Amino acid sequence: MGDMSEGALPESLRTEENAPSDSLGAVVAHREACSRSQAELRRYEADLQRATEERNALKLLLGQRGKEIKDLRADLKEKSLVQARKTEELEARLASELAKAEKTKVNVDAFVVVYRADTEAAQSHARELAKTARTRAHWIAKFSKCQYRRETLEEIHARGFDLTEDITKEKVREADAGALASDDDDEDDDDDDDDDGDGSKSGSQSGEEPD
Repeated sequence: MGDMSEGALPESLRTEENAPSDSLGAVVAHREACSRSQAELRRYEADLQRATEERNALKLLLGQRGKEIKDLRADLKEKSLVQARKTEELEARLASELAKAEKTKVNVDAFVVVYRADTEAAQSHARELAKTARTRAHWIAKFSKCQYRRETLEEIHARGFDLTEDITKEKVREADAGALASDDDDEDDDDDDDDDGDGSKSGSQSGEEPD
């Protein structure tokens, strides 16, 4: 038995000597796992911080855009009111022009009673005056609307929205309407000059009475 105890003793000693090494390995493995977990946690925290900053930036941008849109709506509303007043003024001018044309027609009709020879020409002139008045008022209103739209688009464009193509198209429409309105004015002046000449001629002819 003494021999067996002596043989078993070294084996147990060897087991006890290996035990600290196993414990140390477990501690090292645990520390490595903790380090990896901490690194991963820091990465998650950094991602969360970045996401939070992006969210705050987006909220700020959204607030700024919302304010810009609100301001634009207020500007458009104010300009719409101004345009409505301009439209009312143009309609009043149109009514005045039509009233003048109707008055002219009445005067011409009264004149026709005396000078029957000029009946057809006078009535045609009255209709032309009414047509010219309506056409002129139409193009004045068209020009005003184009001008208003162009100014509004330019203001929106100045705030950072690319509306270059729309502004160019609106400028063309505005120029066309302005040219037509100007042409109407020139035609009115020419018609007035022609009417004065015809009136003088008719008066001289009618004033010549045979003996």
